[in-house]
Amino acid sequence: MVASSESHATDAGVDILRAGGNAVDAAVAVGFALAVTHPFAGNIGGGGFMLIRLASGETAFVDYREEAPGRASHNMYLDAQGNPIKDESVVGALASGVPGTVAGLALAEQRYGKLGLARVMAPAIHLAADGFAVSYALAQDLHSESIKLGKFDASRHIFLRDGNYYQAGEIFKQPELARTLQEIADHGPDAFYRGPIAHEIAASMEKNHGLIDLGDLAAYQAKIREPLVGHFRGYTIVSAPPPSSGGVGLVEMLNILEPLDLGAPDAYASMHLIIEAQRRAYADRAQFLGDADFVTVPVASLTSKDYAVKLREELLAAKPDAPVRAGNPAPAENGNTTHYSVVDADGNAVSNTYTLNGGYGSGLTIEGAGFLMNDEMDDFASKPGSPNMFGLIQGEANSIAPRKRPLSSMTPTIVLEDPKAASDGAPAAGSGGPQLRLVLGSPGGGTIINTVLEVLLNVTAFHLKVQQAVDAPRFHDQWMPDKIFIEPGISEDTAARLRDAGYTLQRVGGIGDCEAIAVDSQTGWRFGASDPRGDGKAAGY
Repeated sequence: MVASSESHATDAGVDILRAGGNAVDAAVAVGFALAVTHPFAGNIGGGGFMLIRLASGETAFVDYREEAPGRASHNMYLDAQGNPIKDESVVGALASGVPGTVAGLALAEQRYGKLGLARVMAPAIHLAADGFAVSYALAQDLHSESIKLGKFDASRHIFLRDGNYYQAGEIFKQPELARTLQEIADHGPDAFYRGPIAHEIAASMEKNHGLIDLGDLAAYQAKIREPLVGHFRGYTIVSAPPPSSGGVGLVEMLNILEPLDLGAPDAYASMHLIIEAQRRAYADRAQFLGDADFVTVPVASLTSKDYAVKLREELLAAKPDAPVRAGNPAPAENGNTTHYSVVDADGNAVSNTYTLNGGYGSGLTIEGAGFLMNDEMDDFASKPGSPNMFGLIQGEANSIAPRKRPLSSMTPTIVLEDPKAASDGAPAAGSGGPQLRLVLGSPGGGTIINTVLEVLLNVTAFHLKVQQAVDAPRFHDQWMPDKIFIEPGISEDTAARLRDAGYTLQRVGGIGDCEAIAVDSQTGWRFGASDPRGDGKAAGY
């Protein structure tokens, strides 16, 4: 089963599974295919995280987050008066961090795949060379980003067709990108980081006053880290460690909520408890989280059951309008990220979230290579203590430094269940080990962690089917600003009770785009759920 945000990419993953590939092979195929068919967020010019859980029980977390160039500096986006320069960190070459996607996907394939890079990249190369039918959503997205994309010659030519905008149903071919992908397939990631593609990146950076040079590209390495592990009502939660804040926040909230009677989903009683847990976890995220290679992150303390007891006592005693302790709010990446989930016939599973940051990244396409670069540098604190473009105040722990990776909210997650768990949720003795139950994740910037939390709770605590769990209306509280964002599906009665209790609410059109797969513990059937908020597809056989 494959669930992704774009149908051609989902099909690419299923084709690789049918060809004998495992979940990692399929995930790498989906990642490269999305770089062709979903340029809004799919990429080889960005970065992200891949969480792997093999049927043997082995787990791994591939960190291929972008990192700051070697010439990056603490105040690089400030003017002479110390104020942020408009758009410097979000548009153009100076906004880009060193891309990690090619290194990360290649590393995952080398360590855990079966078919080899050339085979799993074949669907993406075909889609780029022969083209694919433009969806209505892609046509609208390209048109809506025409101002940013129109600033750069290659972007204007490839994605805007020099003003003759693509319409739904037309075939979109990308021959330069096809050549780039073929070069990677033939020669591996060195083609991107040390070979001809590296020279094309460096040339475009120099031409457009960016900082990334050949030394930055040659020095970049994807890193394999230990996943973060938590426990909730007989389930094992495997999620993202720093430099993501996602796993820490998710486990901290689950720890707080574990013994509480949550009642019904999207009712006042459950929402009040979940919102108060969200507020406390996001305050901690703000104060403590950053790139663990540069700052000390108290992961064990934040995710401990003892700490959750303290927060739960505080939560139950607090009034809804009582302030939560202040930290130094950290930034959250733009919501223009994408997630996909894969489970193969043997039970190997992959949860992958990756991003360009803003929609179509920095807007800059590498000339001759045909791919967009990220604007991930905006995820750093351009000016610690001042709000960024999303109104979030950013802390010193996430300030810019050479080779540093910006804090992320991406939360690829895999949930395991003890098949013999006792009725009270405690694992039974001699159960034979946990079994794969749920694979999920979402885009959505700062809302990602809460989207994953709510879908996970919908399945494990509220016992909804996975598609129901994904479809259910969502809400989001990130501590600052002090308001709750709610989707239209939450009833006005519930909203009125929340307002009466002292909460400030803001209606939004949609939160997240969860792509999930559930595995039935009795039959082994895979159930894919693609979020109706997006334009994706779940498919399997």
